[in-house]
Amino acid sequence: MFVDSHCHLAFPDFDGRIDEVRAEMAAAQVDRALVICTTLQEFPRVHALALQHDNFWASAGVHPDTEGGREPTVDDLVAMARLPRVVAVGETGLDYYRLGARTVADMQWQRDRFCVHIGAARQTGKPLIIHTRSASADTVSLLREAGEGAVRGVFHCFTETLEVARAALDLGFLISFSGIVTFRNAESLREVARFVPLDRCLIETDSPYLAPMPHRGKLNRPAWVAEVGRALAGIKTLPVEEVARATTHNFERLFGIPPSELVAIEI
Repeated sequence: MFVDSHCHLAFPDFDGRIDEVRAEMAAAQVDRALVICTTLQEFPRVHALALQHDNFWASAGVHPDTEGGREPTVDDLVAMARLPRVVAVGETGLDYYRLGARTVADMQWQRDRFCVHIGAARQTGKPLIIHTRSASADTVSLLREAGEGAVRGVFHCFTETLEVARAALDLGFLISFSGIVTFRNAESLREVARFVPLDRCLIETDSPYLAPMPHRGKLNRPAWVAEVGRALAGIKTLPVEEVARATTHNFERLFGIPPSELVAIEI
């Protein structure tokens, strides 16, 4: 079975629809999902989903694009990360895509916040969920400054170059692919997907965003991670079943989640 390693089910898009989401997941052989936190204010909803449903887990963090809310401290993140069913710190990282009139120097607040998350990951031993956009050099540099082996995790919704993928792998991180790998104009990303060893790959939806083909333009949902898995299998010329097993095992290994008791049927 498939696992959605990154989705935003606490967003308003899914209000009142969780039973529908879970039914769709079951029909698509997607048996588990990691629900991602993006603000301190959102965390209670994220955590509640993980507590209420035995196939959901949660993360604790503040997205790099979030401005105006309360800044997290290491103590905040450590306390949240140690709660039941919270298996990761993030999503965190750097995003310089929408600088506007600002410069990279003006984004020191993002770098400081990222370092807070790195500190919480080191203290708890929980993996980091990394978001990086137009900021890969600084993202990799700050992870290197943390020290070799100090933190682990995943570069989620990967859209960077092969060079950045190499750096992430060298740091011990996994790389997660989203529905973008199915887009017609994403051949350079498919080259990265061919390069990354299967035992270092995860798959995700990042729902409600980035619905894969043939659903592009619609509200994305965890069930459609199966389309990402099929696309990755095609890119790597591997059986879909092998990709499903490997990415599920990688998810369990990274986040310390026991294997599912459900038995996958033929895909």
